[in-house]
Amino acid sequence: MDWLQLARTPRIGPVTFFQLLARFGSAGSALKQLPSLARRPTGARIPPRSAIETEYQKTIEFGGQILCASQPEFPPLLKQLAPPPPVLSVRGRVALFNTRSVAIVGARQASAVGRKLARDMAAKLSHEGLAIVSGLARGIDGEAHAASLSGGTIAVLGGGIDHIYPPQHRDLYEAISEMGLIVSESPFGHRATAKDFPRRNRIITGLSEGVVVIEAAERSGSLISARTALEQNREVMAVPGSPLEPRSSGSNRLLRDGAILVRDADDVMEALSSVLPRTIQAPPSAYYDDLDDEHPIPSSQVEAVRLALGPHPAAIEEIARAADIGSARCAAILVELEIAGEAVTYSGGYAALAL
Repeated sequence: MDWLQLARTPRIGPVTFFQLLARFGSAGSALKQLPSLARRPTGARIPPRSAIETEYQKTIEFGGQILCASQPEFPPLLKQLAPPPPVLSVRGRVALFNTRSVAIVGARQASAVGRKLARDMAAKLSHEGLAIVSGLARGIDGEAHAASLSGGTIAVLGGGIDHIYPPQHRDLYEAISEMGLIVSESPFGHRATAKDFPRRNRIITGLSEGVVVIEAAERSGSLISARTALEQNREVMAVPGSPLEPRSSGSNRLLRDGAILVRDADDVMEALSSVLPRTIQAPPSAYYDDLDDEHPIPSSQVEAVRLALGPHPAAIEEIARAADIGSARCAAILVELEIAGEAVTYSGGYAALAL
């Protein structure tokens, strides 16, 4: 329960979560120290234990379960992320986490040709033993899920595992719950908002050895998924489209920038054949390094880090250099600033001012 309570505390993102574990040794110890870390009285609003117990009980009664990144059942590919999501809520066949998988994503307002490509590709890849991962959205996502039900498909949601969106996918959602797997980083009962979808996309790509983009316009969520996949060292593939079709402008740009061109499931299998079975790796040591636990941290160092931050994300090493302190000490200060709502930390070792 301590792990879940810390993960559900506002302003405690994955980066800060694992920094706190590294600093205090356990989630329980971190929870005890949070009030003293918050430099503002309202900085650490730890949810009451009763709310955490209620979430856990409702998840179980719904037929789901909560997995922590420390548990052996946690998906091995997600354990490689830096950092992984601290907790996941799941419903369905958890064994699918140990199946080779590929993500298929694309336009919500997909063309008939794009929809057929998604169905054919997902069905063939599923038949070849790959789990198909997508986001349960309209268009390409829904087609990919429906075509791979019998072989196993994983739907990653922005809201809680009980929040079916879009509503017209209720029957598909129920089918995936029985034959596949529903996954969410959000609490039970949470209704998705725009800020939840980047986190959802990070999990879609993180669960997959590669991502296939079918019909993506410029500035689409699918392009964000592709960039996330590259950051996670996943294969990025795209189906080419007409240069006159706006729905293919983004996927065509991916190909121009180096994505693998795929036309069908055979091309995807060939692209993935070069991917060696991914070994389970711990997140980079930067998230678990022992931190200098001197406390309280001098206010002069806190102010130096605050002044070094800007509106755009910068590497923690660069922030530390500008503040003239060590990287581990800078990371500890950023934890306190994030809890206070003054900074935001990002995966990959970046931070910026909270706007």
